[in-house]
Amino acid sequence: MTDPLRLEQVCLALPARTLIPALDITVAPGECVTLMGPSGCGKSTLLAFISGALDAAFAASGRVLVGEVDITRLAPERRRVGILFQDDLLFPHLSVGGNLAFALAARVRDRGERSAHIERALAEADLTGFADRDPATLSGGQRARVALMRTLLSGPRVLLLDEPFNKLDTQLRNDFRRFVFEHAAERGLPVLLVTHDEADAPAGGRVIRLTDLR
Repeated sequence: MTDPLRLEQVCLALPARTLIPALDITVAPGECVTLMGPSGCGKSTLLAFISGALDAAFAASGRVLVGEVDITRLAPERRRVGILFQDDLLFPHLSVGGNLAFALAARVRDRGERSAHIERALAEADLTGFADRDPATLSGGQRARVALMRTLLSGPRVLLLDEPFNKLDTQLRNDFRRFVFEHAAERGLPVLLVTHDEADAPAGGRVIRLTDLR
């Protein structure tokens, strides 16, 4: 069983203005909470704070917890927070299998076990036999699925989505959105999604508008 993600009194600000005054959220295992708001309101900045990648230009306070573990001051690599962006960020110098293997580097050393993890991930993504392919030869939807599987292979306890559906056309967007939510739910991951598009929010899921906090 995975643990909930909890944000307690999280405040984010620039020297001249407050972006998020005070935010309290609990995201249950397997739940996706959607954050909405106009550009510049702090959506992506909040995800950076949770993942440990916040730029020093921002002032931040409050706590981020996964279960009972306070990860607010942990190094990014110790937080076990996975994140997907608008761009898939696949490494162009690595094969598809090499991209997936990158997520396993720190925790799986046996070559056979590594290969088994990669083959299972490719099968889940309907990409069996693609391990030796150059990422440049993949379609946008295929690249997006590889990016998600790479993130999941790293063993995250939380999944953050920074508008990862934004650059896909309508059909691919619908398919990939369903793919992401199904795989996150199967693993019981708490998911925090930021988007401009209400259609991206899971049906019946909670939607928080950051402008309502001000």
